[in-house]
Amino acid sequence: MSALNTFEEEIQDRKRKELAILNSLLDEKKDRVAQIKNERLTEIKEKYDSESDNKAKREFARITESARLDAKKILFDAINSTMSTALDSIKVELKNNTKKADYKKTLEDMVLYAKKYLGDDIIVSCKESDVPYLKEKKVTIGSSISTMGGFIAVDKSQSREIDLTFEELLENHEDEIKNFLYEKMI
Repeated sequence: MSALNTFEEEIQDRKRKELAILNSLLDEKKDRVAQIKNERLTEIKEKYDSESDNKAKREFARITESARLDAKKILFDAINSTMSTALDSIKVELKNNTKKADYKKTLEDMVLYAKKYLGDDIIVSCKESDVPYLKEKKVTIGSSISTMGGFIAVDKSQSREIDLTFEELLENHEDEIKNFLYEKMI
C-alpha cells in the first residue's frame, strides 16, 4: 500500500499544484478585470466630469449673456426714456420761447431765410398770435395753423414751400439732438 499511498500523494500534490496555478491564474485574471474595471470607471467619470463642466460652462455663458442683454435693454430703455423726456422738455422750452422777446427776432430771421430761398414775395401760414409780428415784416399772411411756433412759407406761385415750424425743425434735427444728448449722457 505504500506505493498506492505514494501514488495518491503524488496525485494530491499534482492537484494542489494545479489548483495553486489555477488560483494564481484566477487571481491574475481578477486583478486584470479589476484594473480594466477601474480604467473604465475612470474614463466614464472623466467623460461625465468633462460633460458636466462643459454643460456648466455653457449654462454660465447663457446666463451671463442673458444678464448682459437684460442690462443692455435696461440701459437702452433708460436712454430712450431720458431722450423722450429731454425732447419733451425741448418742446416745452420752444413753446415758452414764443412768449419771450427773442421770439420776434427768431421770426425775423426765419422770414429772411424763407425770402432767400423762395423770393421776396412769400405767403406765410402761422399761428394767430404771430400774425402781428409777421405783418411788420411785409409778408402776405396765409391761413392760420396750429403750431408751437414758426411758420410755413410758400412762394407766390405756391410751387415751393419751406416748413419752418418748430415741430418740423425739431423733427428734421431729431437725430442730431439725440446724438448730442447721447454723447452728453455717456
